[in-house]
Amino acid sequence: MFEFSFLWLFLLLPLPLLMARLKAKEQTQAALRVPFYQQAQALQQNVSSSVKSSLKKISLWLIWLATLCAAANPQWVGDPVKMPSSGRDLLLVVDLSESMLQEDMIYRQKRYNRLEAVKIVMGEFIARRTSDRLGLILFADNAYLQAPLTFDTNTVQQMLWESEVYMAGVRTAIGDAIALGIKRLKDYPDNKRVMILLTDGQNTAGEITPEQATDLAVTAKTKVYTIAFSPYEQEVDGEAMRYIADMTGGDYFRARSMQELDDIHHQLDQLEPSEADEETFRPVKKLFYWPLALAFLLSLWLVVLQLIKQASFQSVKMNGGKA
Repeated sequence: MFEFSFLWLFLLLPLPLLMARLKAKEQTQAALRVPFYQQAQALQQNVSSSVKSSLKKISLWLIWLATLCAAANPQWVGDPVKMPSSGRDLLLVVDLSESMLQEDMIYRQKRYNRLEAVKIVMGEFIARRTSDRLGLILFADNAYLQAPLTFDTNTVQQMLWESEVYMAGVRTAIGDAIALGIKRLKDYPDNKRVMILLTDGQNTAGEITPEQATDLAVTAKTKVYTIAFSPYEQEVDGEAMRYIADMTGGDYFRARSMQELDDIHHQLDQLEPSEADEETFRPVKKLFYWPLALAFLLSLWLVVLQLIKQASFQSVKMNGGKA
């Protein structure tokens, strides 16, 4: 569908005519005497004939009309296009305790420490979430919000890659991390309060216990998926992780290797999408450059004609002076 954004601008169409009438009232006629008056008059009759005078007026009006058309922003608006409505809001909560430095993960014949493994696998997970809104919390002795929920998943991925052990301490405050996540999700609808908690150890720090944090999550209707990431059973508190997930409506996952961690993140890809209002947009193609180009070409044509006229007039003037 063709339309103008500023249709009211066409009310200015008679403006040049009004200005010309006002100017005509202010001006007075004055006689001009020149030695070569008859020759100039003859040239004027030849060059500026009634036909050419009419063409000039028409061109000027076309230039003004084309300028108004360009200023009114003509555009072609296409049919409504549906935007993807499925999406998830996920708050990633990642352990940065000292134990994450242990180099006991092997992937594609290369050894990594646990944090490097998380960066690789979770980084790929983030990259797949093209229509989701993600946030990031990092924790050890303390928990810190690195990124609130945002559609800018590239920034979330970059912040994860730049994270290092000792940024938040050396121990593991699981309860505090969950509590911070609850606080950051409280303003979102119930069905969008989802956390993914990854840790390689047990709760050894913080003011809030995992049990207390679980009660807070249940009250706040926040779903928590827990991932225990370590090759050694004695390092993780599987019972506590399972309790958190079961009580909040999430799932508990056990990852002993990078491959298992990758499999878990692919399972998380199958999370039920949060409901979203269907959105549409109409593609718009700007067309202002067409009338603008027409106005420019017509103006250029009038300038060329004026230069030719002046050159001819100067030639007659010189010939009249010699006579």
